[in-house]
Amino acid sequence: MRILVVGGTGLIGAHVVEVLGERGHAVTTVARSGDVDHVLDAGSAQVEDLRPLLAGHDGVVYAARTDEQRPLRKPIHPAFRRDMVDPVVRLFMAARAEGLTRGVVMGSYYTYFDRLHPQWRLTERHTYIRSRVEQAREGRAAAGPSLPVAVLELPFVFGRAGDRLPNWAGPLDGWARSRAPLAAPIGGTAATSARHVAEVAADALEQASGEDIPVADENLTWHDMISRIAEAVGRGRRVRRLPAGLVRAALRSGGALQSLGGKESGINPAHFSGLLLARLFIEPVSGRSLDTALRETFTEATSAR
Repeated sequence: MRILVVGGTGLIGAHVVEVLGERGHAVTTVARSGDVDHVLDAGSAQVEDLRPLLAGHDGVVYAARTDEQRPLRKPIHPAFRRDMVDPVVRLFMAARAEGLTRGVVMGSYYTYFDRLHPQWRLTERHTYIRSRVEQAREGRAAAGPSLPVAVLELPFVFGRAGDRLPNWAGPLDGWARSRAPLAAPIGGTAATSARHVAEVAADALEQASGEDIPVADENLTWHDMISRIAEAVGRGRRVRRLPAGLVRAALRSGGALQSLGGKESGINPAHFSGLLLARLFIEPVSGRSLDTALRETFTEATSAR
């Protein structure tokens, strides 16, 4: 196949390019900057800009990254739509017009939990999650029935690609190496590696899957994750338990301060404790160990710092 990868220089996009190449597929890369086949801001590109890039391809992968934590002036939903939903709609309108037959969008595992636990009212409480749901629904509508679009629902992703790291790796690395005490709340998260995400994406393209695909290698409590990060950086310190009441109070205060300033984040701090203190576990998991990807992440974080 011939596949266009939007965001081909990012952590996940670079792994997708590598895996597709290993499987004998031809890849074209697009990104805002860097060593790519086409330099283009997919966030602002119009359908007529995208059609020439997509012409002659069988499939497309959308792997552009979004920062859900950045605080913006209220109302924030229009900005998140412009950043997350509209570019995907335009991309798949162009892909449909050019006769592509398969697509993949890198999404979030929050949409998995929104389906699993509607009583959590995640789309009501968090603009980022609402926008992820809209991204999948409206992107698929734009693609139409002859262009199935798989949405990979991704948790924490470990790994590296050159100097590309997860956007949260630097702060966690600095904390793990500091003299500050390490503490973790109850709850936990699913986690995976960038390599595994790329392999699932390649499978979805080869099978022309249009499914929602939650991706996970291990389910980790926050205590386990922070302990393993500390071990990876060579600081085998005890990780204390962080009281749930303290977490709730701190996040509520953060949400109130944001609101007083007329701002809001995609993941609303006022409601974030319900997610942070839950076990956001995906079943089934692949069972692959994350040790290698975890070491790569924090070894690279060290050199990047």
